[in-house]
Amino acid sequence: MSVSVLDEIEVRSPSLPASDLSDLFDQYVADDSTIPPHWLTPLKLEKSRRSTRCLSEGTRLAKRVMDIVGALFLIVATAPLMLLAVVLVRISSPGPVIFQQTRVGLNQRQAGRRDRRNLRQTILPEGIERRNPANNRRREGGYGKPFTLYKFRTMRIDAEKNGAQFAVKGDSRVTPVGRFMRKTRLDELPQLWNVLKGEMSLVGPRPERPEFIEKLTDEIPNYINRLGLKPGLTGLAQIINGYDNDIESFRRKVNLDLLYLQNCSVWNDFKILLRTVRVVLTGSGAL
Repeated sequence: MSVSVLDEIEVRSPSLPASDLSDLFDQYVADDSTIPPHWLTPLKLEKSRRSTRCLSEGTRLAKRVMDIVGALFLIVATAPLMLLAVVLVRISSPGPVIFQQTRVGLNQRQAGRRDRRNLRQTILPEGIERRNPANNRRREGGYGKPFTLYKFRTMRIDAEKNGAQFAVKGDSRVTPVGRFMRKTRLDELPQLWNVLKGEMSLVGPRPERPEFIEKLTDEIPNYINRLGLKPGLTGLAQIINGYDNDIESFRRKVNLDLLYLQNCSVWNDFKILLRTVRVVLTGSGAL
């Protein structure tokens, strides 16, 4: 008989009242189809976490120190591999070696903030707009903070001539060298620079493209809640679910990302990093 995630929460946190358990479950996963992996150390929380602000100062500091030290170590240790990747990309297809793409990062917006539109303001004459059209922030993605993500290029330079689209298994846009780099995760190494800059963490949810977030938010319950943590180079969803890009896969990713949010700790990050090594060596979950 399978055990639901709600049952898992009840076993782990027997002291919580039913109302808090319900709230915890709502934030924990999008549905009850994901069972926490046996190796993940559960945290006994008094209430559900909603964002990185819910982490203790010690945990936030420890994660940042781990990010900086880990990124510097990996840059030095993988320097020969990155040099090899540069050569392979350069000789395999025309175009830049480094691929840059806008992704959405940490969402620092707080619910319940005062809305300036509700404040008493001077009435302007008819036909005059208060908002400057050239500086309209509502034209930007209203989800998380956008940043530029770096990767070794694995696709042809005309890969998105027909617009943004998800990568799929056997994608014809991927070069032969790119397929190898995706399988071994070599293409992800430039993101260590994103980690050093503080835009990403070593461990966290996979950063998504702004072109896809609105649709995914409409179709998947609690999708936007996964932006409560800084995006990661690797994470619980990445090592368990891989990189399949269909709606059901995204539902599982959301479940795992919210599961990680509720159990985010330095010890769990360390275990996720260790398991990432196995994923890299076996090439599992690659597109």
